[in-house]
Amino acid sequence: MTSRVLNQVLRRNITSNAAASNDRAQAINNGPVKESLAAIRKFKHLNAFTFVASEELLEEQLRNAAINSSQDSPLRGLPIVVKDNFCVRGMPATCGSKMLSRFDPQYNATVVEKLINAGVVVMGKTNMDEFGMGNGTVDSIHGPTKNVWGLEKFRCSSTSFDDWHVPGGSSGGSAVAVAAGLCFGAIGSDTGGSTRNPASYCGVVGLKPTYGTVSRHGLIPLVNSMDVPGILTKNVVNCAVLYDTMKGWDSKDSTTVKFDMRPTTPSQTGSIKGFRIGVPKDFQCEGMAADVIECWKSTADILEKEGAQIQEVSLPHTKYSIVCYSVLNPCEVASNMARYDGLRYGHRATKPRQNSTEALYAQTRHEGFNLVVRGRILAGNYFLLKSNYDKYFLQALKVRRLIQQDFENVWEKGVDLLLTPCTLTTAPKYTDFLKWDNRKQSSVQDYCTQSANMAGVPALSMPIKLSQDGLPLSLQLIGPRFSENKIFEMAKFVENLVRFPGYKSI
Repeated sequence: MTSRVLNQVLRRNITSNAAASNDRAQAINNGPVKESLAAIRKFKHLNAFTFVASEELLEEQLRNAAINSSQDSPLRGLPIVVKDNFCVRGMPATCGSKMLSRFDPQYNATVVEKLINAGVVVMGKTNMDEFGMGNGTVDSIHGPTKNVWGLEKFRCSSTSFDDWHVPGGSSGGSAVAVAAGLCFGAIGSDTGGSTRNPASYCGVVGLKPTYGTVSRHGLIPLVNSMDVPGILTKNVVNCAVLYDTMKGWDSKDSTTVKFDMRPTTPSQTGSIKGFRIGVPKDFQCEGMAADVIECWKSTADILEKEGAQIQEVSLPHTKYSIVCYSVLNPCEVASNMARYDGLRYGHRATKPRQNSTEALYAQTRHEGFNLVVRGRILAGNYFLLKSNYDKYFLQALKVRRLIQQDFENVWEKGVDLLLTPCTLTTAPKYTDFLKWDNRKQSSVQDYCTQSANMAGVPALSMPIKLSQDGLPLSLQLIGPRFSENKIFEMAKFVENLVRFPGYKSI
């Protein structure tokens, strides 16, 4: 696809995405940025944003894009939003936490810098669970974000709701911004499913790239060995374009690798004949809704009729995966959260109960972190105690290696991609979601997603159809390392087949 044609496709997409809003912002140049700002103002009640750029800042970005970006760039002048755990110069990075409520980074994350160089305009920062520890975007100092899907079922005005469906997490603000047509695309992060989970609930495309292909520099860390910048868009082509812009080795991030940098944008008319699609029986688990299972099986049947070879495969250690993740995650959380001590940056307690450095640390962390974060820190420190290190942490590392080997065994048998559910159900209601605590929610909602993070392989969530109650049903494609091109080709083919309706303004 030529740059000129691709440019036209992308601009058509953002124009149609923002068409839901009739409001107009007068001070911004005509085009996608103006439409995006108007839509953001109209949908303010969804609470998708923690910070919205001023008109002056947007005008400055537009001028810089006109001067510094190539005229051939398909992203030039298009609006994106960024999850609030990435550093963006001139915008706060709170991570949804009191601990960083006053943190104003003085540099851009590498992925943000690459996008800005391509001419995008950053409209603002999006809401998230505190430090990315959640599955609903309900644990933020900025309040919960509301899923745009299903709002018509609840008694609501433009500003208040009796109930709503959660958007998933922790990148829920980014997913809602895309689903509601507030931007061309959004940047999220994915540690155990934090991009794919909200993409599934909000009916958009969500990519977790191969670990090491996209720089983590400027992404405030949660779990260093699993964190990956994620991408959320309305369709597959847009996702591929953003990925191609963001990917690549970075001297500032030692975990990035050098690899084949050819474009991954899928063809508009591809074929899947000969593709070998694995359906892992181990991904069907207790609590998986019947309509999710039906969507999974019917999609596999459709792909088989279209020429793909469908075969059942086994990843036998999947049933241990969520337990393994629940040990490794808090161990790295405990290490990363140790930097927030009230001395260098972030929140600092003004009245510690005792006059000592230790008291300052304790009071600062008690005030700055919510119960979820403090709980994971305590769990991680427990697992890392000398008496527990071998029993928990080392054992979990061994299980992680077995999980990685399960994926490698499947690829060695000639399977190109795996087709799996992404979430166990459609988006839960907020009041139902709160009935379980954060730990229980994570142990259930991450079942189908976190193993890809532990194996470092790419995975993409894409919407397939609507459930009987009108909510998105999504599936996940998982591939070997560096197989984003295959994932995009298959996803584009499925997208053309299913014609997912997308959100329509209420």
